[in-house]
Amino acid sequence: MSDIQEQIQRRIDTLVDTGAESGVQVAVYQHGALIVDAVAGTADPATGRPVTSGTPIFGFSTAKNVTATLAHMLVARGFLDYDSLITDLWPEFGLRGKATATLRHVLTHTVGLPAMPREITPDQLPDWHRVCESLAAAEPRWRPGAATGYHSYTFGYLVGELARRATGQPMHELLREWITVPLGIEGQLYFAAPKEALPRFAHLEQQAQQWPPDSDDAEAILTPWERRPSADFGNNSEILRADIPSVGIATAHGLAAMYNGVLQGKLVDSARLAELSALAFGGVDQIFGSPVRMALGFPLGRIGAPAEENSVAFGWPGGGGSYAYADPVRGVAFALTKTRLVPTFDTALSVTTLLADYLSGTR
Repeated sequence: MSDIQEQIQRRIDTLVDTGAESGVQVAVYQHGALIVDAVAGTADPATGRPVTSGTPIFGFSTAKNVTATLAHMLVARGFLDYDSLITDLWPEFGLRGKATATLRHVLTHTVGLPAMPREITPDQLPDWHRVCESLAAAEPRWRPGAATGYHSYTFGYLVGELARRATGQPMHELLREWITVPLGIEGQLYFAAPKEALPRFAHLEQQAQQWPPDSDDAEAILTPWERRPSADFGNNSEILRADIPSVGIATAHGLAAMYNGVLQGKLVDSARLAELSALAFGGVDQIFGSPVRMALGFPLGRIGAPAEENSVAFGWPGGGGSYAYADPVRGVAFALTKTRLVPTFDTALSVTTLLADYLSGTR
């Protein structure tokens, strides 16, 4: 057992033993080698089934890491271009001021559709065509490219509909054919999971008292279900079996292996990798009011990284506390998945700081 494997294993064991977490997975690759594959806790408190490194966990927006990676692969394989108009493939999308929108706008969350049209509810998310028809008819909140704001659920449908029209295949098929099969990680990353896989999945839990009350602000851009993760949502078999590529199911090992594939040139070439870690749009996020630096498809900078690090790591956290990122400078692919949904990223910050200290030689 390596030193960093041992350190991270002790950390997550302590988090589970103290009741801070119920089930955790951490996986880390460095320069192509798996240096951490640690697990702790239970996948299902009702049965006591333990978490293993092969236990899939619903991780909310950590799935955007997969969707954004597939978007770059679509460009690399000639199906799409970053600056081609969305309407070239999806003519109906040009309604109500969206005719200038491009894939680049989608990837930088600047297309202007951060929220689902109000007629779309969680129960309707599995109806792909209905959701996409509503997005095509929607009016953007700003001119495409003029501002950025987190596209919570819309992001996956926008990328996914372009992918479907360009290739004729839904996102779950592209994920399997382009990523999980070639990398040997079948059963570790899912959109639209098959019914027979569901018994292997972890059961999410959520302690209501940990979360601030929902705002009644009628002017809020995102509805409560779009901005707050729900264990009921992530445990719902209809949701788990639906193609909703802004959210998804993953093991930490699967996410880290995907990002290792990116860094090792197995999924994208070196020129494309430079696009993944280059600043593409900066500004104030119109949803959260905080400064944001966006690469194409990903926020830039590791969670908790000091400013002097000038981090060019890229990757998405997931509501409830999961996190995955790739750091091309350090050759690191990292992922943390967990079964207990909390409103902070304290566990991810704790583990990534431990890893950063180890890599810098301070531990």
